[in-house]
Amino acid sequence: MNSTDEKDVMTGKQERGVIEEKEIVTKNGWKVLAVCLAGFALTIAAFILAVFLLEEENYLIGGIIMGIVVIALITLVILCCGLKVVNPNEALVLTLFGRYYGTIKQPGYYYVNPFCTAVNPANAAAIKTSAQIGQNESQTVSMGSKKISTKILTLNNEKQKVNDVLGNPIIIGAVVIWRVKEPTKAVFNVENYKRYLSTQCDSTIRNVARLYPYDVIDEDGDQEEKTLRGSSQEIAEGMTKELQTRVEDAGLEVLEVRITHLSYAEEIAAAMLQRQQAVAIIAARKKIVEGAVSMVKMAIDQLGEEEIVVLDEERKAAMVSNLLVVLCGNKDAQPIVNSGSIY
Repeated sequence: MNSTDEKDVMTGKQERGVIEEKEIVTKNGWKVLAVCLAGFALTIAAFILAVFLLEEENYLIGGIIMGIVVIALITLVILCCGLKVVNPNEALVLTLFGRYYGTIKQPGYYYVNPFCTAVNPANAAAIKTSAQIGQNESQTVSMGSKKISTKILTLNNEKQKVNDVLGNPIIIGAVVIWRVKEPTKAVFNVENYKRYLSTQCDSTIRNVARLYPYDVIDEDGDQEEKTLRGSSQEIAEGMTKELQTRVEDAGLEVLEVRITHLSYAEEIAAAMLQRQQAVAIIAARKKIVEGAVSMVKMAIDQLGEEEIVVLDEERKAAMVSNLLVVLCGNKDAQPIVNSGSIY
């Protein structure tokens, strides 16, 4: 493919809204800075000379030098606008007269076309997101910085009410660990990549939470079934994969999603607490009954083997009943002394 075909392909992609990232090769900013400083020094010297000539009434040469000084000063100021500083874990996306110019990813001090403009829609205005829990104020971002941060960031998604697979309303919240992987896509493919991530995070949490129950309701059911409470790690991994698919076009990389809050909604929280308490009581009673039956059986067997006392079936039934009442009761048994015969 020759250069003409490559240009046609690039033009076609830009017309369709697809912008390929281009890392530009920039000049050393220190050299340009040295030239600018030398130019300012010469300009100051020329200005002093022009003032001296004007005082000596040499208006022609003094006026010419003064005009050159003004032009040189304007030129040097324009050149200084092309000096850019890029810190570690930062990127600079540049446009030139409305067209994509290039991206600087490597840290350093650079010089680019002074008419280039840095673009960062996420810092262009005040943003209201769900990133701050418990606050309703708009998050104001400084408009001074036009650099794209590629550091690892955290998005605290606010708590939201959703329905699980059984229809029970629950409240769930999550935190997203993410970073900007491709700054060019983050700038040009979406209006605001931070707000886009927050919106997609809300949608992902709702979609995934609807696929699982909060907890196992039927104790006799499948204990291997995934639940939001018992399989939070596996479900969070599923959220990570789905969210990554959603934000791929925005040039973002989702490193991890963690569930930070999970509870029943207020309207059913009391009823679910009673259910959990009932399950716990039933399980405890079951253990108590199993232990009491084994103890009664052991007592009867030992009495019969050692022939301490011989009981007929009716007396055995009465003894079993009394022992079960004593062993399974909620309160301590009150002893009664029988001074007469047991018959």
